[in-house]
Amino acid sequence: MSAVLSEIDIRILVALQEDSRLTVQELADRVGTSPSSCWRRLKSLEETGVIRRYTALVDPKAASVGECVFAHVTLDHHSAETAAVFIDAVRRRPEVLECYAVSGDADYLLRVAVRAIADYNRFLEEFVFQLPFQVRIRSNFALKEIKFETALPLGMPPGGGA
Repeated sequence: MSAVLSEIDIRILVALQEDSRLTVQELADRVGTSPSSCWRRLKSLEETGVIRRYTALVDPKAASVGECVFAHVTLDHHSAETAAVFIDAVRRRPEVLECYAVSGDADYLLRVAVRAIADYNRFLEEFVFQLPFQVRIRSNFALKEIKFETALPLGMPPGGGA
C-alpha cells in the first residue's frame, strides 16, 4: 500500500535524497516549514516505512569493489520451496546488492558487486553451483557506468517528466 504524500512530504523526501545528513533545522529551511512540523513529518515518514533507512553511498571503484555483474538466474524446477531456498540463500550473500523476481527469460535478476572477475567465478562456484537444485545463469559484466541514481523521481508530474 502506498502512502499519500503531501507536497511538503515530497519536498522533504527530495531534499533527503540529495543529502540525508541535513539537520531538522536545515531540512525545515529547505522545505519551508517550521522545525517542529518538519520533525513530526519526518518521524511519520520513518514510522510508516516511506523512509526505509539512512545510508552513505560508497564509490565502488574507490572501495576496490568495482566490478558490477548482472546475473540472470533461471531455476530449473519451480516450486514455492525452491524459490524460498533460493531467496533465503541470496539474502545471505553480501556481494548480492539487489535481487528482483522478474518476468521474461529469467526468474531473477541479481546485481553482484565483486573486486575482480575471479571473485565472481568464486561466487558461482561456492554459491550458485552449490545450491541444492539446478539453475541456469547468464552473466553480464558492466563495462561502464552511464547513469546511477538512487533518488526516486518524486518531484515529477504523473505520467513522466519534461
